Order: sequence, then structure tokens, then C-alpha cells
Amino acid sequence: MTQAEAHRELAAFITRSRAAGRRCVLIITGRGLGPNGSGILKSAVPRWLEEPELRCHILATASAQPRHGGAGATYLLLRRDR
Repeated sequence: MTQAEAHRELAAFITRSRAAGRRCVLIITGRGLGPNGSGILKSAVPRWLEEPELRCHILATASAQPRHGGAGATYLLLRRDR
């Protein structure tokens, strides 16, 4: 995927997850190939999650536990629909 395609897919995934009533989802970006783990998605996803059109769906974010991907994954706590 290109970055633009990944951005659209992330937004669609969050929208679908919220519509399905999910409250917590896992976003797996991977760690990247660089010596300091500087992957493209790993650095882009946190920026994308702060954009107003996505931020309004998200209550909180946290780094994943090692068994769920550790530094290469992020938990999203989604807001409830009212």
C-alpha cells in the first residue's frame, strides 16, 4: 500500500470498528527496518490519529503489550456512539 492508501484504510477501519460497537482495537504498524526502528507507518500513524477527522473517534491510545506486538503496535480505545 502507499501511504495515502494506508491512511484511507486506517480511517475506514476505525469507522467500521466503531459502527460494529468495538471499543478497543489494535493497530499493527510494524517496527520498521532501520537501526532505530524508524518505519514509515510507525511514524505516520500517530500523526494520522491526531488529525481532527480521526481524533473525534478516539478516546485514548497506548503502546501494545509485547504479546500483541509491543513497539510495532498501538491500542486504540474508541469513543462510544451516543
